[in-house]
Order: sequence, then C-alpha cells, then structure tokens
Amino acid sequence: MDPFVRRLVERLHDPSKPLSRNRHFHTFDTPEGRLALKVFRRLRSLRNDILACQAEGRRARISRQLSPAGDYRIELLMDRLSGRRVSMLQAAEFELLAALPGVREALEILDVAA
Repeated sequence: MDPFVRRLVERLHDPSKPLSRNRHFHTFDTPEGRLALKVFRRLRSLRNDILACQAEGRRARISRQLSPAGDYRIELLMDRLSGRRVSMLQAAEFELLAALPGVREALEILDVAA
C-alpha cells in the first residue's frame, strides 16, 4: 500500500486528529485520496460487523489464511443474520484493521493471531 494512502486511512480513523473530507477535498479528489476513502469505508464496515457480533454475545468466527499473493481471507460467520461475510485484505489493510479500537481484542478473543 502506498504510504500516502496508508497515512490518510490512519488519519481518517483517528478521532483525536480528525481529517475533514470537506476541508481537504482536493486531497480526496485524487486517485490516492479516493483509494484511501474506499479502504477507510471498507475497514470501518468490517470493524462494525466484528464489534456488533461481539456486543451481541455471539461469536463472529474469523478464519485467516495467507494466500500466495500475501492477502488475508477473513470470514465472518454472523449468527445474528444467518449470513457470512468474506473479505480479502492486503497485509497493510489487515494491520490497519487490527489497529482500530476494540478490534485487536475481538480478534484475540476469537483465537486469531494478528
């Protein structure tokens, strides 16, 4: 992942140093900015699903498999929806996901080493 994109995603997730998308619209009007927003939204949605399953007292079972390309396959089996969510994350995206508040603890509870 491009270091600039990674830093933008980190800043978007950081509540102590918010990065206004309106104030910095020129930054997010570039291909790197659009990619950062896409990654941010994807990780936020995945985090919300992980934490929602944990808050309901149900297990979101996550299996992580390293592919030859270095990607991670994360599978959430959500009992509350009788559904499944499968996400393929690059190693850098997985690191960003694990760094989000509450996610690392949820991953450790589910016996997934980060």
